[in-house]
Amino acid sequence: MQMTIYIAREAAKLWRRIAMEMSVELQIFSEKWKLLLLGLIMQYVHGVAARGIHYLHRPGPVLQDLGFSLLPELGPDKAYVSETLFSVIFFSFILWTFHPFIYHNKRFYTLLLWLRVLAILATCQGLRIITFYSTHLPGPNYHCREVMICSENIGFSKC
Repeated sequence: MQMTIYIAREAAKLWRRIAMEMSVELQIFSEKWKLLLLGLIMQYVHGVAARGIHYLHRPGPVLQDLGFSLLPELGPDKAYVSETLFSVIFFSFILWTFHPFIYHNKRFYTLLLWLRVLAILATCQGLRIITFYSTHLPGPNYHCREVMICSENIGFSKC
């Protein structure tokens, strides 16, 4: 019986904490929504620019450098390794950003953190867009090579 009362009391505290955090986050959102929207639009612009450069790309031989000689290529059969690693890191970060809604050690506001992340991403992606439109290097990916394109007949837009 006492355990049920304890769980009910803690659930009520947790619900109040989440409601309080949401009210503060919504107030910040009402002030900063334009910046958040701008960051999300920049993600879209980066995606369009990345697809656009694929049409300008011409396959060529892979440029040899120290990185390719030290780290072996994963190849198409082990592509899941990089996808799994990225997914674990990305979803861990997402879960971590929402922990102030549950834990008592409030150190930051989730929306402000996401605004900073989007500002850094927008800056880096803007520089990346400038870089990949000003330099045309052969793509290192396995499906962007001349041999693969000739043998599989997959066209230039896949790279």
